[in-house]
Amino acid sequence: MPEVRRADPDDAAELTRLRVVMFTDMGRDPALLSEDWRRRNVEHFRRRLAEVDSFAAYVVDRPGGGGLAASAVGWLNDHLIGTANPTGKVGYIANMCTDPDHRRRGYGRATLVALLDWLRSTGITVVDLHATPDGEPLYRSLGFAPPTDPALTLRFPHP
Repeated sequence: MPEVRRADPDDAAELTRLRVVMFTDMGRDPALLSEDWRRRNVEHFRRRLAEVDSFAAYVVDRPGGGGLAASAVGWLNDHLIGTANPTGKVGYIANMCTDPDHRRRGYGRATLVALLDWLRSTGITVVDLHATPDGEPLYRSLGFAPPTDPALTLRFPHP
């Protein structure tokens, strides 16, 4: 089993690098991943990783050092208290990524299980994520299922 640790603000640049890998794998336009975008992501990760009660990232370091091999990032969103959600908080998972040269070693599963353990420890009852076709089997194996209510999204154009 790979050694998983909770990320700290010093991991912000590597988490951003893995985010670029994830978006590249998803076919996003590389022009959208500019140096300015990367700088803003590093700043965002540094700030959010300091919010230890509501934001967490779990990572596996590359064997031998030199950065991160895998990451799973998640946070708590405030929602209204509901009949099926007594805390009013919903977990969200994003930025699941394993470096291409470290895949198929259980790193992604290990980081996700650690993140789910943290989310569970907060007392929430709901965790959402958006799955890619590559990630869906992992998520389903851990109990994720389609939402019971229709999920719809409205996108406003950029100003």
